[in-house]
Amino acid sequence: MSAMIVGLTGGIGSGKSAAADLFAAQGIELVDTDLLAREVVEPGSTALAEIAEHFGKEILDASGALDRARLRAVIFADPNQKAWLERLLHPAINTLMLSRLSACTGPYCLLVSPLLLETEQANAVDRILVIDVCRETQLMRTLQRDGSSRETVEAIIDSQIPRSERLKRADDIISNESDLEALAKAILAQHHVYCAMAEDARGKQSLR
Repeated sequence: MSAMIVGLTGGIGSGKSAAADLFAAQGIELVDTDLLAREVVEPGSTALAEIAEHFGKEILDASGALDRARLRAVIFADPNQKAWLERLLHPAINTLMLSRLSACTGPYCLLVSPLLLETEQANAVDRILVIDVCRETQLMRTLQRDGSSRETVEAIIDSQIPRSERLKRADDIISNESDLEALAKAILAQHHVYCAMAEDARGKQSLR
């Protein structure tokens, strides 16, 4: 297992995926909870069958896979439905997450999660790295990327932990208001810091 686990998070449209890719380019192993969430609702899974029973068959696309855009619109319009979905999926995602984290062998491992601070996932990490942008940047980037309505994107932002709380709980913060080149430089610098910290942590573990 890696000597250190870093939790990477940020609001929608902050550039978490771009940041994670830049860490991966340095050879760092990623455990991405968005990918795990897709894995637990693959066609044929128990979770997908329960979702279809709860929301109706129209929540599936023509191929029988989950229609994510439709589901997202439903759960962000109704907090009770969002809570039901989280009760169903979070335990399965967390079990898979812990298994993947324990299999990491690099100097440190990156847990990429938009819900890191809203769930118990934060208990699995040694440090919290926040990729930070202002609300207007979140809106602009998400609208350009997803084609969702402004109302839907604003509802998603409002449903997430407030920016001020996210920053307060961060151990490390990287601003992503500029371009990809600036983000890459910041990620590389942070990578070197984490490598040094992981080496120190591994040295202390070997002395026990």
